[in-house]
Amino acid sequence: MANTSSAKKATRKIARRTAVNKNRRSRVRTFIRKVEEALAAGDKEAAQAAFTVVQPELMRAASKGVLHRNTASRKVSRLAQRLKTLTA
Repeated sequence: MANTSSAKKATRKIARRTAVNKNRRSRVRTFIRKVEEALAAGDKEAAQAAFTVVQPELMRAASKGVLHRNTASRKVSRLAQRLKTLTA
């Protein structure tokens, strides 16, 4: 348990930051799920629309430090690849 006032403040800051990051991560997962559901249903237009929304959201999460930059790029790349196979 934190004893000093600075340690108590650090604990409060960590709790706030954790809540923000959790919210961002949940938001990204929701957008990814929408793309995957559209791909599974074979709905090309919905998948394309969802992909255009999820791409900047993933990159925003990477820039904010929620995801690693390479992880976000990999997820975008794999979703784009699946979308391309659906349209072909």
